[in-house]
Amino acid sequence: MTRTDPPTAASERDLLQGFLDFHRQTLLLKVADLSAEQLVQRSAEPSSMSLLGLVRHLTEVEQYWFKTCLTGEVVPDRYWTDEHPDGDFDLVDPAQADKDLQIYQDAVRESDRIVSRHALDDPFRRPRREGIYSVRYLYIHMIEEYARHNGHADLLRERIDGRVGE
Repeated sequence: MTRTDPPTAASERDLLQGFLDFHRQTLLLKVADLSAEQLVQRSAEPSSMSLLGLVRHLTEVEQYWFKTCLTGEVVPDRYWTDEHPDGDFDLVDPAQADKDLQIYQDAVRESDRIVSRHALDDPFRRPRREGIYSVRYLYIHMIEEYARHNGHADLLRERIDGRVGE
């Protein structure tokens, strides 16, 4: 897996997309070359967080912000329920690791397809929330979401096999 640095001089849209892509690729680097058992390992107890849990969580985040919020499409929650509100983290299964990684990559492609049809100033509403949001806000929020969780992923990966890096 290779990661492309974001552009340093480009349009606002290209900079935002570049940073989002960089963080998505960083997540994939953090999970690369690990067994399914390592991907579900909870290496920072007492937290139930695992690398696969982060992938599953970010799949839900991608689908919520791009599909549910931006298009208004009702997307059923994939990994969590009222009974298991942290199911994206708590219900990981090594037998489903490859499938979960593919679902994540499909969600990213779908998010990119959706957002490419919108201008940065296009407004949208979030379900059950007040206020108007812009696509620009969505990009910035997603970059922040990935940056935070990639910090978690860095620590989890180091605890699993000692691998560190950006």
